[in-house]
Amino acid sequence: MPSVALPGEKAELLERTVAFQGYFRLARYLFRHSLYRGGLSGEFSREVFERGQAAAVLPYDPVRDEVVLIRQFRAGTFAAGRHPWCWEIVAGMIEEGETPEEVARREAVEEAAVEIADLVPLYSLVLSPGACSETCNIFLGRIDSTAVGGIHGLETENEDILVRAMPFAEARTLLARDEIDNSAAVIALQWLALHRDEVRSSWR
Repeated sequence: MPSVALPGEKAELLERTVAFQGYFRLARYLFRHSLYRGGLSGEFSREVFERGQAAAVLPYDPVRDEVVLIRQFRAGTFAAGRHPWCWEIVAGMIEEGETPEEVARREAVEEAAVEIADLVPLYSLVLSPGACSETCNIFLGRIDSTAVGGIHGLETENEDILVRAMPFAEARTLLARDEIDNSAAVIALQWLALHRDEVRSSWR
């Protein structure tokens, strides 16, 4: 559920201009807003990385107690000074006319060659609210991981994705060793750690 406004919290958009348009878009916003001590702030500008809405899904086999993680090169991780390949969950951007659930199912096939049977919504998040407009709807998806694995992705999008089904205990070990630093993956795996017994009982 989106954040609920507290009494008196109001923001006014005075101007929006596109500062850069390439593969992504950077926009400059001019704001003023209410102050907790009363009155209004002065006018101020912020640049916002406009990314759109995404959907992500952690594929989980409750019978084999396995999750499916993917690994691919990431330019943002490289720019952050980290090793640019990281463990993630399946994710993709929501196109016009699509629902988050449809994107989760589509991306599971495109990125991991796996069919999602059932979806459980976990969270709807703003990933970096100070600088980016991207939101992400995170799901848990029931799958059969028996034959999952290999290298997948769309050649038209230059995707080279390593797909791996692993025991949930192994994924938790990767978390404990700080080897998973993708926020959606951490959130989904931590959710599953808290609710795993309930999920396995309902999905068997």
